[in-house]
Amino acid sequence: MTLTPYATRRARFAAEMTRIGGPDAIAIIPTAPAYARNRDTDFLYRHDSYFYYLTGFTEPSAWLVITGDGRTTLFCQPKDLEREIWDGIRLGPEAAPAALGVDAAYSVTELGQQLPKLLENKATVWFPFATHAGLETQIDGWLQKVRGRTRYGALAPEAQRDACAILDEMRLIKDAHEQDIMRRAAQISAGAHIRAMQRSAAMLRAGQDVREYHLDAELLHEFRLHGSQYPAYGSIVAAGANACVLHYRADAAPINNGELVLIDAGCELDGYASDITRTFPANGKFSGPQRALYDLVLASQDAAVAATRSGARFNDPHEATVKVLTQGMFDLGLLNKNQHGTVEDALSNRSYFAYYMHRTGHWLGMDVHDCGSYVEPTEIGKVSERKDALSGEIIKDRPSRILRPGMVLTIEPGIYVRPGEGVPEEFWNIGIRIEDDAIVNEGGCELITRGVPVDPVEIEKLMTSA
Repeated sequence: MTLTPYATRRARFAAEMTRIGGPDAIAIIPTAPAYARNRDTDFLYRHDSYFYYLTGFTEPSAWLVITGDGRTTLFCQPKDLEREIWDGIRLGPEAAPAALGVDAAYSVTELGQQLPKLLENKATVWFPFATHAGLETQIDGWLQKVRGRTRYGALAPEAQRDACAILDEMRLIKDAHEQDIMRRAAQISAGAHIRAMQRSAAMLRAGQDVREYHLDAELLHEFRLHGSQYPAYGSIVAAGANACVLHYRADAAPINNGELVLIDAGCELDGYASDITRTFPANGKFSGPQRALYDLVLASQDAAVAATRSGARFNDPHEATVKVLTQGMFDLGLLNKNQHGTVEDALSNRSYFAYYMHRTGHWLGMDVHDCGSYVEPTEIGKVSERKDALSGEIIKDRPSRILRPGMVLTIEPGIYVRPGEGVPEEFWNIGIRIEDDAIVNEGGCELITRGVPVDPVEIEKLMTSA
């Protein structure tokens, strides 16, 4: 029988758990709970990413147990005709082994009875630290029951280890199955951005009142039209000065002729996120100052893309970005040499931070800001100290992660110009960010989100043809 990606991952996890902590190990991985939204309704349910990574199972109230010998046990909701009429069909423990490839399955109502038995005579218990409120207390309760049987020869685990330490490393490299899903999610999201761009220009040409929520609706329509389960995060649709608020959410502000619109939005497909930002003229035509800043951000992204390849460091794209942005800030008059010195001085002092205050990327996967260390694990002991130029805080630096094929990250430089003394007025209230999703490969990286253009001429052409 061909193993599913989930069965292969469970076997890898068990092997790594045994390698690190010995064979007498057991891991307990719960899924996410359902949360009440108000009196009689729940928030739309979304599974826990670690649990889904190992099972492909999306029902709530489920637990996965893996032992060092690779045996897997699932606890899930029992079949219940009355609840299924209201909430939907459940897989049930009887069908779970064949459907999910686990060795055994029980009703979740038996969790408290079965877990102490499974924990008996294990040396180490693994579970995800600091991810599920109350999980440590539950495990303590089960361990207490095991300790109550020591007079009968039962041994309780003496060590507890963080399952995230293994799973984060596993999830950091996306296999072919995951990459394919992420490409499809990126394609759907690119279509949604195009739809929103064209809708903005068409409504303004027709003399209609355009609001941020109109474009948000276009995004949601395109996501669901092509099978995405939901947005990967709350969509940012920011008109005019709102684009200078980094985590602004789509609201009711008007979109005015002559303004820029920044949209940061991506769908989630089959458990995997996409993450795209585009900034475009609401009416389809950049003004001179808008185009000058846009060209600068695009040039900085080009530099970051060129720095993203296997063997490079995670920090390399960011460093490439800030060099281009800082030089451009001097060229456009946002920074001046009398106050900030040379470009090298401005980089060292982080003078660019007034206009560019975030990093150039993050890991992407099941979570929008996906798990995985940004420090190279083979060099974690190499520590240097520096005093931050802005905060005065002493920072401990460790070598940045070495990029390897299959890692997926975003590349998202930006510039945000608020009104202020000495700031050229033609740039006031302009916020621009350009973000793409990149799969690292040997020769560089694959930008999977370029189904929506970044070239300003192509954007204008796209919007005027709507």
